[in-house]
Amino acid sequence: MKPDLLEQLLEALRHKREACLVRWLDSGEAGLWVEGRWTSPRPLAPELEAEIKRALREGRGRLWELGGERLFLQVFQPPLRLIVVGAVHIAQALVPMAHLLGYRTVVVDPRRAFASSERFPGTDILDEWPDEALAALDPDRRTAVVVLTHDPKLDDPALIAALRSDAFYIGALGSRRTHAKRIARLRAMGLDTEELARIHAPIGLDIGAVSPAEIALSILAEITCRLRGGPKRDRTAATGEA
Repeated sequence: MKPDLLEQLLEALRHKREACLVRWLDSGEAGLWVEGRWTSPRPLAPELEAEIKRALREGRGRLWELGGERLFLQVFQPPLRLIVVGAVHIAQALVPMAHLLGYRTVVVDPRRAFASSERFPGTDILDEWPDEALAALDPDRRTAVVVLTHDPKLDDPALIAALRSDAFYIGALGSRRTHAKRIARLRAMGLDTEELARIHAPIGLDIGAVSPAEIALSILAEITCRLRGGPKRDRTAATGEA
């Protein structure tokens, strides 16, 4: 790999940007895709761009052929993270499931009786106010934020901080009625319809979940759907727009 290409790749990694290194195995040529910007002596063929996006969406590299030439696509992405606001029963089921899916998980709750290592063994815990914790954690495009406290004093600041970030998924626990009240509060705080539409609520895919473990499963299913580019739920009605 040429030094300038290596420097661009290192720069992308330093700034937690998604990148894909493409190598033509027969000729030894290389190209680098960083968030839509292509650097290579070769032009970016539409078929190759589509394959790069597919590799990034799936989070894994691959061998591929284009025009009779063999290519290897190597994916570079920041680690997956899950920030859980609210050390509640659902969180106790959600955290170990998220670990199995490869997420680095942080539980945020200023209520120390809930946010304890006994309830969440082996998990990073921040007993700070959610807005302060999210400012420090700085959610990026590989971070999901789940808000579970059911307390507006904690939920609302957490959602505002999450909506100001690049988090790829933001979900909030609560019924449609609860969410309608939440939307009204957030709208009064200055958030607009486009921002509010980023909130997945009621949280999780509709699988008829009842128990904390089932709700946790539905949440991770929706997060996975969003991560892998699955169909988006229409949340227009939830934001109060016709």
